[in-house]
Amino acid sequence: MQGPTFSRILAAARQRAAALRPAREALARAAAQAGPMPSLGAALAGGCVAVVAEVKRWSPSEGDLRADLDAGARAQAYVAGGARAVSVLTDEAFFGGTIADLAAVARVVTVPVLRKDFIVDELQLLEARAAGASAVLLIVRALDASRLRDLARAARGLGLETLVEAHSESELEAALGVDPSAVGVNSRDLDTFVVDLAVAERLLPLVPAGVPAVAESGVRSAADVERLARAGADAVLVGGALSVAGDAAAAAGGLARVPRRGRAVPAERRR
Repeated sequence: MQGPTFSRILAAARQRAAALRPAREALARAAAQAGPMPSLGAALAGGCVAVVAEVKRWSPSEGDLRADLDAGARAQAYVAGGARAVSVLTDEAFFGGTIADLAAVARVVTVPVLRKDFIVDELQLLEARAAGASAVLLIVRALDASRLRDLARAARGLGLETLVEAHSESELEAALGVDPSAVGVNSRDLDTFVVDLAVAERLLPLVPAGVPAVAESGVRSAADVERLARAGADAVLVGGALSVAGDAAAAAGGLARVPRRGRAVPAERRR
Protein backbone atom coordinates (compact mmCIF):
# COMPACT_ATOMS: atom_id res chain seq x y z
CA MET A 1 0.00 0.00 0.00
CA GLN A 2 1.31 3.45 -0.89
CA GLY A 3 1.23 6.23 1.67
CA PRO A 4 3.04 7.58 4.71
CA THR A 5 4.44 5.26 7.33
CA PHE A 6 3.45 5.61 10.97
CA SER A 7 7.01 6.69 11.77
CA ARG A 8 6.74 9.52 9.23
CA ILE A 9 3.43 10.64 10.71
CA LEU A 10 4.97 10.68 14.20
CA ALA A 11 8.03 12.58 12.99
CA ALA A 12 5.77 15.25 11.52
CA ALA A 13 3.81 15.42 14.79
CA ARG A 14 7.02 16.02 16.73
CA GLN A 15 7.96 18.81 14.35
CA ARG A 16 4.55 20.45 14.78
CA ALA A 17 4.82 20.16 18.55
CA ALA A 18 8.30 21.71 18.50
CA ALA A 19 6.93 24.63 16.49
CA LEU A 20 4.59 25.43 19.38
CA ARG A 21 7.39 26.10 21.87
CA PRO A 22 7.54 29.88 21.31
CA ALA A 23 3.80 30.04 22.08
CA ARG A 24 3.96 28.05 25.32
CA GLU A 25 3.07 30.94 27.64
CA ALA A 26 0.22 32.15 25.45
CA LEU A 27 -1.16 28.63 25.15
CA ALA A 28 -0.93 28.13 28.90
CA ARG A 29 -2.85 31.37 29.51
CA ALA A 30 -5.53 30.45 26.99
CA ALA A 31 -5.87 26.95 28.43
CA ALA A 32 -6.22 28.35 31.95
CA GLN A 33 -8.97 30.71 30.78
CA ALA A 34 -10.96 28.01 28.94
CA GLY A 35 -14.26 27.22 30.58
CA PRO A 36 -15.58 23.84 31.70
CA MET A 37 -16.11 21.26 28.96
CA PRO A 38 -18.74 18.51 28.71
CA SER A 39 -17.54 15.06 29.79
CA LEU A 40 -16.68 12.51 27.12
CA GLY A 41 -17.00 9.63 29.58
CA ALA A 42 -20.51 10.69 30.57
CA ALA A 43 -21.52 11.09 26.92
CA LEU A 44 -20.60 7.48 26.19
CA ALA A 45 -23.11 6.14 28.71
CA GLY A 46 -26.66 5.21 27.75
CA GLY A 47 -28.80 2.43 26.39
CA CYS A 48 -27.48 2.57 22.83
CA VAL A 49 -23.95 2.36 21.48
CA ALA A 50 -22.74 5.96 21.39
CA VAL A 51 -21.59 7.39 18.08
CA VAL A 52 -18.47 9.55 18.16
CA ALA A 53 -18.66 11.17 14.73
CA GLU A 54 -15.47 12.40 13.14
CA VAL A 55 -14.70 15.54 11.18
CA LYS A 56 -12.19 14.19 8.68
CA ARG A 57 -11.09 15.54 5.30
CA TRP A 58 -8.45 13.11 4.07
CA SER A 59 -7.06 9.74 5.04
CA PRO A 60 -3.71 8.14 4.17
CA SER A 61 -5.57 4.87 3.53
CA GLU A 62 -8.69 6.26 1.80
CA GLY A 63 -7.48 9.45 0.14
CA ASP A 64 -9.70 12.52 -0.30
CA LEU A 65 -12.92 12.07 1.69
CA ARG A 66 -14.39 15.57 1.82
CA ALA A 67 -11.62 18.10 1.47
CA ASP A 68 -13.92 21.14 1.33
CA LEU A 69 -16.06 20.45 4.40
CA ASP A 70 -17.11 23.15 6.85
CA ALA A 71 -16.01 21.62 10.16
CA GLY A 72 -18.57 23.38 12.33
CA ALA A 73 -21.52 22.74 10.03
CA ARG A 74 -20.56 19.09 9.61
CA ALA A 75 -20.32 18.61 13.37
CA GLN A 76 -23.72 20.24 13.90
CA ALA A 77 -25.25 17.84 11.38
CA TYR A 78 -23.69 14.86 13.16
CA VAL A 79 -25.12 15.99 16.48
CA ALA A 80 -28.54 16.62 14.94
CA GLY A 81 -28.47 13.01 13.77
CA GLY A 82 -27.70 11.64 17.22
CA ALA A 83 -23.91 11.68 17.63
CA ARG A 84 -23.03 11.99 21.30
CA ALA A 85 -19.54 13.36 20.75
CA VAL A 86 -17.49 14.76 17.88
CA SER A 87 -13.93 13.80 17.05
CA VAL A 88 -11.89 16.34 15.10
CA LEU A 89 -8.75 15.30 13.27
CA THR A 90 -6.27 18.12 13.66
CA ASP A 91 -3.30 16.65 11.77
CA GLU A 92 -2.86 18.80 8.67
CA ALA A 93 -0.07 17.05 6.79
CA PHE A 94 -1.77 13.67 6.42
CA PHE A 95 -5.44 14.25 7.28
CA GLY A 96 -6.11 17.83 6.20
CA GLY A 97 -7.32 19.03 9.58
CA THR A 98 -6.25 21.90 11.81
CA ILE A 99 -6.66 23.04 15.39
CA ALA A 100 -8.87 25.79 13.94
CA ASP A 101 -11.31 23.05 12.89
CA LEU A 102 -11.52 21.90 16.49
CA ALA A 103 -12.11 25.44 17.75
CA ALA A 104 -14.83 25.94 15.13
CA VAL A 105 -16.57 22.73 16.21
CA ALA A 106 -16.28 23.49 19.93
CA ARG A 107 -17.95 26.86 19.38
CA VAL A 108 -21.11 25.41 17.82
CA VAL A 109 -21.83 22.08 19.54
CA THR A 110 -22.69 21.28 23.15
CA VAL A 111 -21.43 17.68 23.08
CA PRO A 112 -17.85 16.76 24.00
CA VAL A 113 -15.19 17.39 21.35
CA LEU A 114 -12.23 15.02 21.09
CA ARG A 115 -8.92 16.15 19.64
CA LYS A 116 -7.77 13.27 17.47
CA ASP A 117 -4.14 13.69 16.58
CA PHE A 118 -0.75 12.19 17.24
CA ILE A 119 -0.12 13.68 20.66
CA VAL A 120 3.54 13.51 21.64
CA ASP A 121 4.04 16.66 23.73
CA GLU A 122 2.30 18.56 26.54
CA LEU A 123 2.16 21.62 24.29
CA GLN A 124 -0.43 19.84 22.16
CA LEU A 125 -2.52 19.31 25.29
CA LEU A 126 -2.41 23.02 26.07
CA GLU A 127 -3.37 23.75 22.46
CA ALA A 128 -6.30 21.32 22.68
CA ARG A 129 -7.60 22.78 25.95
CA ALA A 130 -7.30 26.33 24.65
CA ALA A 131 -9.26 25.40 21.51
CA GLY A 132 -12.16 23.91 23.48
CA ALA A 133 -11.46 20.17 23.51
CA SER A 134 -13.06 18.03 26.20
CA ALA A 135 -10.68 15.13 25.58
CA VAL A 136 -7.61 14.05 23.65
CA LEU A 137 -6.57 10.82 21.98
CA LEU A 138 -3.39 9.19 23.26
CA ILE A 139 -2.05 6.34 21.13
CA VAL A 140 -0.12 3.68 23.02
CA ARG A 141 1.86 2.69 19.92
CA ALA A 142 3.08 6.28 19.54
CA LEU A 143 4.51 6.63 23.06
CA ASP A 144 6.85 4.82 25.38
CA ALA A 145 5.47 3.86 28.80
CA SER A 146 6.90 6.86 30.61
CA ARG A 147 5.69 9.35 28.01
CA LEU A 148 2.22 7.84 27.96
CA ARG A 149 1.99 8.09 31.73
CA ASP A 150 3.25 11.69 31.75
CA LEU A 151 0.88 12.84 29.03
CA ALA A 152 -2.12 11.16 30.65
CA ARG A 153 -1.28 12.86 33.94
CA ALA A 154 -0.74 16.23 32.27
CA ALA A 155 -4.06 15.94 30.44
CA ARG A 156 -5.91 15.30 33.70
CA GLY A 157 -4.17 18.27 35.25
CA LEU A 158 -5.55 20.47 32.48
CA GLY A 159 -9.08 19.13 32.83
CA LEU A 160 -8.87 17.04 29.67
CA GLU A 161 -10.24 13.51 29.55
CA THR A 162 -8.28 10.84 27.72
CA LEU A 163 -9.25 8.26 25.12
CA VAL A 164 -6.27 5.90 25.16
CA GLU A 165 -5.95 3.74 22.04
CA ALA A 166 -4.72 0.15 21.78
CA HIS A 167 -4.40 -2.40 18.97
CA SER A 168 -3.11 -5.44 20.89
CA GLU A 169 -3.35 -7.13 24.26
CA SER A 170 -0.09 -5.61 25.48
CA GLU A 171 -1.13 -2.14 24.34
CA LEU A 172 -4.48 -2.59 26.09
CA GLU A 173 -2.65 -3.37 29.33
CA ALA A 174 -0.64 -0.18 28.91
CA ALA A 175 -3.78 1.85 28.17
CA LEU A 176 -5.58 0.57 31.25
CA GLY A 177 -2.52 1.33 33.35
CA VAL A 178 -2.83 5.13 32.95
CA ASP A 179 -6.39 5.51 34.31
CA PRO A 180 -8.03 6.45 31.00
CA SER A 181 -11.41 8.14 30.76
CA ALA A 182 -12.13 5.62 27.98
CA VAL A 183 -10.20 2.99 26.05
CA GLY A 184 -10.15 2.95 22.27
CA VAL A 185 -9.71 -0.36 20.51
CA ASN A 186 -8.46 0.37 17.01
CA SER A 187 -9.15 -2.29 14.38
CA ARG A 188 -6.69 -0.53 12.06
CA ASP A 189 -3.06 -1.60 12.27
CA LEU A 190 -1.15 1.68 12.25
CA ASP A 191 1.87 0.06 10.59
CA THR A 192 -0.01 -1.42 7.63
CA PHE A 193 -3.29 0.59 7.78
CA VAL A 194 -5.17 -2.70 7.30
CA VAL A 195 -8.54 -2.86 9.13
CA ASP A 196 -9.80 -6.07 10.73
CA LEU A 197 -12.85 -5.88 13.00
CA ALA A 198 -11.80 -9.21 14.49
CA VAL A 199 -9.16 -7.24 16.43
CA ALA A 200 -11.91 -5.29 18.20
CA GLU A 201 -13.90 -8.46 18.76
CA ARG A 202 -10.88 -9.99 20.49
CA LEU A 203 -9.92 -7.00 22.62
CA LEU A 204 -13.23 -5.39 23.61
CA PRO A 205 -14.21 -8.21 26.00
CA LEU A 206 -10.94 -7.64 27.87
CA VAL A 207 -11.84 -4.06 28.81
CA PRO A 208 -13.19 -3.93 32.39
CA ALA A 209 -16.90 -3.20 32.60
CA GLY A 210 -16.34 0.11 34.39
CA VAL A 211 -14.16 1.57 31.64
CA PRO A 212 -15.95 2.91 28.53
CA ALA A 213 -14.77 0.99 25.46
CA VAL A 214 -14.74 2.70 22.06
CA ALA A 215 -14.38 0.66 18.86
CA GLU A 216 -12.38 2.62 16.28
CA SER A 217 -12.02 2.16 12.51
CA GLY A 218 -13.88 0.03 10.01
CA VAL A 219 -17.43 1.00 10.97
CA ARG A 220 -19.46 1.37 7.78
CA SER A 221 -22.99 0.33 8.70
CA ALA A 222 -25.43 -0.37 11.50
CA ALA A 223 -24.54 -4.05 11.03
CA ASP A 224 -20.94 -3.22 11.95
CA VAL A 225 -22.14 -1.36 15.04
CA GLU A 226 -24.27 -4.38 16.01
CA ARG A 227 -21.27 -6.68 15.53
CA LEU A 228 -19.14 -4.50 17.81
CA ALA A 229 -21.95 -4.16 20.35
CA ARG A 230 -22.01 -7.94 20.66
CA ALA A 231 -18.30 -7.80 21.49
CA GLY A 232 -18.95 -5.21 24.19
CA ALA A 233 -18.45 -1.80 22.58
CA ASP A 234 -19.95 1.12 24.48
CA ALA A 235 -19.25 3.47 21.57
CA VAL A 236 -17.98 3.56 18.01
CA LEU A 237 -15.75 6.24 16.50
CA VAL A 238 -16.70 6.68 12.85
CA GLY A 239 -14.77 8.79 10.36
CA GLY A 240 -14.63 7.76 6.73
CA ALA A 241 -18.18 6.44 6.36
CA LEU A 242 -19.66 9.63 7.79
CA SER A 243 -17.26 11.93 5.96
CA VAL A 244 -18.38 10.73 2.54
CA ALA A 245 -22.10 10.70 3.37
CA GLY A 246 -24.21 13.22 1.50
CA ASP A 247 -26.64 13.60 4.41
CA ALA A 248 -24.44 13.72 7.50
CA ALA A 249 -27.32 13.82 9.98
CA ALA A 250 -29.07 10.84 8.45
CA ALA A 251 -25.82 8.88 8.25
CA ALA A 252 -25.06 9.49 11.93
CA GLY A 253 -28.64 8.66 12.86
CA GLY A 254 -28.46 5.37 11.02
CA LEU A 255 -25.66 4.24 13.33
CA ALA A 256 -26.97 5.67 16.59
CA ARG A 257 -29.83 3.29 17.43
CA VAL A 258 -28.01 0.03 18.20
CA PRO A 259 -28.62 -1.20 21.77
CA ARG A 260 -25.62 -1.79 23.99
CA ARG A 261 -25.04 -5.35 25.13
CA GLY A 262 -22.76 -4.65 28.10
CA ARG A 263 -19.55 -6.37 29.01
CA ALA A 264 -18.63 -8.69 31.86
CA VAL A 265 -15.53 -8.10 33.94
CA PRO A 266 -12.88 -10.45 32.52
CA ALA A 267 -12.03 -13.25 34.94
CA GLU A 268 -8.37 -12.25 35.18
CA ARG A 269 -9.42 -8.78 36.42
CA ARG A 270 -11.91 -9.88 39.06
CA ARG A 271 -10.94 -9.35 42.67
